[in-house]
Amino acid sequence: MGAALGTDELWQIVDRERAGLADLLDGLSAQEWETPTACGDWRVRDVAAHLTIGARYPLRTVLREAARAHGNFDRMIHDSAVREAELPVTGIVANLRSIVGSRRTAVLTTPRESLLDVLVHGQDIALALGRMREIPPEGARDAADRVWTMRLPPRPWPLPRNRLMATDIEWTRGEGEEIRGPIAALLLLLTGRPDAAKTWFGQAGADIPEQ
Repeated sequence: MGAALGTDELWQIVDRERAGLADLLDGLSAQEWETPTACGDWRVRDVAAHLTIGARYPLRTVLREAARAHGNFDRMIHDSAVREAELPVTGIVANLRSIVGSRRTAVLTTPRESLLDVLVHGQDIALALGRMREIPPEGARDAADRVWTMRLPPRPWPLPRNRLMATDIEWTRGEGEEIRGPIAALLLLLTGRPDAAKTWFGQAGADIPEQ
């Protein structure tokens, strides 16, 4: 079982994660900004730019982007991030800092998606750079529970056919062969990032599941 965060507590974690990620990005070299990530063809700068969009784009901009993508939601997300990433890196960081304290969510999403987005994409950036970025267990538990239960928007990742059990916080879901590990590892496993999850399983000295 899991325990959902209260709205205020959830947003406090989002704010801390956005601010901390902005601090990390501020210290990157030009070469590091161009580092490929595990998110398709996105570089660090594309992932960072993506994280600034949901809280900044009003409905009219979302509709314009949707029209440019001919109604393809995934294409809209991809292309809008790539366009935003054309900004100077100082502008990307400034946009990320500007949404610390914002309570605006992306169109048709809830605050839980904002939390999920910043936690998982923060890992995409950090791990691409060969760094470990801590995930607050309470936030990771809420995000993992959201992935497990989400229906709208549709979950883009298939659920593991396993019983998942966190070892650092109370959270259990599923049935089948048991996978135990830190909630950060389970969150990354749930969001289709098995290689990233293995890094966290390894850090915790846990058995690394074969998927």
